[in-house]
Amino acid sequence: MTQLDISAPSDGRRAYSRYLAGRIVEYAAVLLIALTLNFALPRALPGGPLKLFGSPEALARLTEDERAQIATQYGFGRPIPEQFLDYLKGVVTLDLGTSLSDGREVADALGGALPWTLLLVGSSIVITATLGVALGVVGALRRRRGKGSGLLAGAIVVDSLPQFWLGMLLIVVFGVQLKVLPTFGVSGIDGVTVGGVLQHLVLPVTTLVVTGMGYLFMYTRSSLLTVLTSEPVQHAHARGVPYGRLIRRHVLRPALLPVHTILMLEIGFLAAGSIVVETVFAYPGLGRLTFDAISARDYPLMQGAFLVLTVMVVLMNALADATYPLLDPRARTGGSR
Repeated sequence: MTQLDISAPSDGRRAYSRYLAGRIVEYAAVLLIALTLNFALPRALPGGPLKLFGSPEALARLTEDERAQIATQYGFGRPIPEQFLDYLKGVVTLDLGTSLSDGREVADALGGALPWTLLLVGSSIVITATLGVALGVVGALRRRRGKGSGLLAGAIVVDSLPQFWLGMLLIVVFGVQLKVLPTFGVSGIDGVTVGGVLQHLVLPVTTLVVTGMGYLFMYTRSSLLTVLTSEPVQHAHARGVPYGRLIRRHVLRPALLPVHTILMLEIGFLAAGSIVVETVFAYPGLGRLTFDAISARDYPLMQGAFLVLTVMVVLMNALADATYPLLDPRARTGGSR
């Protein structure tokens, strides 16, 4: 009798476990660096949080003792190392402090804004991924026809559009001239119907989709063209494999694997990049909250907002690393299989 070889699956699982363990260590180091930057960057901004407590003329009349008293009262007058240790302790215990602007708990402010950003980003990424990938596939398969060239030219144009410019243009056209869509803001969750929320989402989502799908289109098109012109695909085509079967079985999966990684990263970066769109449309999400915190030099709120945005980007990177080997088994063993 022939002895069954059961070592291969276990070796694959061990390799995947080592892969994940290495990634976890890497992301822990990245997160520690990000936490340090989140603490340091707000304090590098000019002005400081004292601007919250009066006009420049009024602050100029304060004595050094009065300034020191205000700084000590609100926790930013102590030595930087002590502030940093308190910041790390607060992150671990989820005690992010109190906003200097309005006295709210930072965790409560973030909890109120985060669902709106997730709704905006989630809607945008679904539409962006669907349109960007589908049009990228069409653009690659019809690259020698007029439609493929037209799609490429259009993608280059929309990819170069500034978000704030497109947002203001949509406000002028659909909000001011046509008056068919609301241009800014969303009331409290309890006072808004589903239809009202969707109406307020149309223009911000459109801005993110239009400015985001060009890059995804070009990346998908490039990845697909790379696989289409590879030797294995060319040999299969020369052997008479039907074109439709060739595309479905031998082209789409390897071509879309890198797109999966880019899409995961795009989710995190889209959340961070929503600051501009949320500010233009006065949308009550995390981006608008971050902008207001930066304008007010509200250190605790800035640190909390930066922390959430950083964690979202790191989590999307980690999710891409964790799921890629599941889609491509070669990545588990370094491509040896």
